[in-house]
Amino acid sequence: MKIAMWSGPRNLSTAMMYSFGARTDCAVVDEPFYAAYLAMTGLEHPMRNEILAAQSQDPKDVAARLSGSNPGARPFWYQKHMTQHMIDGVPREWMKDVVNVFLIRHPARVIASYAAKRENPTLDDIGFWQQSELFDAVLGWGGDPVVIDSHDIRDDPAKMLQALCDRIGVPWSPKMLTWPKGGHPDDGVWAQHWYGAVWNSTGFAGPEGDLPDVPDHLVPVLKAAMPHYQKMQAERLTVS
Repeated sequence: MKIAMWSGPRNLSTAMMYSFGARTDCAVVDEPFYAAYLAMTGLEHPMRNEILAAQSQDPKDVAARLSGSNPGARPFWYQKHMTQHMIDGVPREWMKDVVNVFLIRHPARVIASYAAKRENPTLDDIGFWQQSELFDAVLGWGGDPVVIDSHDIRDDPAKMLQALCDRIGVPWSPKMLTWPKGGHPDDGVWAQHWYGAVWNSTGFAGPEGDLPDVPDHLVPVLKAAMPHYQKMQAERLTVS
């Protein structure tokens, strides 16, 4: 089984990759389209040159590998994807052969976290409209996408991860609740810039507090992202 987890940045996405990566039966891959995205857009991101050198810049080559055999012949392959990487020219047919899960987080939290690492994010940077569009695409071809909110995971990781595993047909393992401090061997080369907090963790952080304040100049980004988040949140996995 291949599990494609779709989110924007700063969405608990790395912690979720570490969670699945803690299973002995699950391989992981970290944002495999990142170099292709940078090469195709010409965008300046932190560590751009290192990323371009570390991954294939050909999206067709990346898609072919994602459709191939699971690394190490493991039963499960967790693929961490950023929705904003799926620009025109990046293949999508391979998505029909994976379990598509959408990881969401309130835009105010995403914007505040992203801006601390890279100033002045735009709506395109944080992936909300792209996530909504990909969700609709999966529905359009008869797929059965799953939505899970990072807020719910932080509130009760064991309950929500077990519900997610049940929903997608993966045996539950309590190993998913902890991981070794210091990162994962399959981290992308960009990890040193973005993953400091999760490198210092050994499990999910506790429940989230109040929503952070968003700087005035980023309020238009928040307002533009909210309808996409609200649409996805209405479809999120819940546990009674």
